[in-house]
Amino acid sequence: MLATPEGLYSSAEATLEDLGLSAVAAWKARTGGKAVGHFPVYAPAELLHAYGVLPVSLFGGWGKVEIDHADSRLQSFVCSITRSTLELGLTGRLGGLDGMVFSNICDVARNLSGIWARNFPSMMMEYLHLPQNIESPSAREHMIHELERLSASLSRLTGRALDEARLGESIALYNRGRAALERLAALRLAEPWRLPALEWYLLLRLGAVLPKEEHLDALAAAERLAAASDRRPRDGIRLALVGAFCEQPPLELLRVVDEAGCFVLEDDLALGQRWYASPVREDGDPLTRLAEAYLTASRPSSVRHHGRQPRQQQLLERVRALHLDGVLFATAKFCEPALYDYVLYKEVLEAADIPYLHLEYEEKMSTFEQARTTVETFVESIMFE
Repeated sequence: MLATPEGLYSSAEATLEDLGLSAVAAWKARTGGKAVGHFPVYAPAELLHAYGVLPVSLFGGWGKVEIDHADSRLQSFVCSITRSTLELGLTGRLGGLDGMVFSNICDVARNLSGIWARNFPSMMMEYLHLPQNIESPSAREHMIHELERLSASLSRLTGRALDEARLGESIALYNRGRAALERLAALRLAEPWRLPALEWYLLLRLGAVLPKEEHLDALAAAERLAAASDRRPRDGIRLALVGAFCEQPPLELLRVVDEAGCFVLEDDLALGQRWYASPVREDGDPLTRLAEAYLTASRPSSVRHHGRQPRQQQLLERVRALHLDGVLFATAKFCEPALYDYVLYKEVLEAADIPYLHLEYEEKMSTFEQARTTVETFVESIMFE
């Protein structure tokens, strides 16, 4: 079944059909291990893996969840991913998770952590206070302390002490995973028709629920199949997709983008799967190396602040370096970090005369014809200007 690209990606979509929770349950039954969920965008997956814990990235209900309980504990005007993640918990569908990790990506995520602790008191719950001012001399020690605090909580959950050698092995494993994604990204830059945005995204999402060892197998298969694919070259416009770092766009929206003639060659989809732009160093104390990597190698996003160069300038430089034709802003409804940054980004793009389009989405989005017409018009405006 996996001998063709179609087989690989239909299998990936089937794995994600129930948000990947069956895959998590199967892993737990097979290994007897613990699984810990984490809210986007970032979690130190290497540290969880070193404890024998399966890191599970939660991206809400993916349009499959009716909100019947969460609105009694949350405002109805917050992002879909927050409401549906809580709904999943309140309706028992996250019962296979042994803990949850949140971080200070936004005020809504901060509040959800407190609501989660109140409603699920028997579940391990940790909130990571990630450094906001990474230029501060104390940022390094602060990040190390946060990782040590999470490590202590994982030790209580698993009954194990932290094994530094094993953590080093986990860091090396996740470095291999990011390197595999970089190879696929390079292939897409050279011949983008071989791996459309939807298929690329499915590979990223598999990494959210599969053990990294299994994810590496899927990435190797994808690289092999993409290189051998007989898909014919076609024309298209080269775009960056920005704003989907937390709540993810519906699959159908990505399909619309592909079918409209867009090659998405830069994106922040499922950003935690390739959080570091360079490998985490594998020498020295592994916990310290993880902390340093967060401060020095994290990719720019609306929820991770770089002090020396504005994010909008980094986006502009990336667009020029990759010779992109424009930018597609895909932002979740009510996502304040993305919407605030959109204002800054579009000002820079307008000054540089770079075309852009803004699409807003939410989990329960069910009709895509308007989005299709809008994207097709945008593509035509670039191709025939």
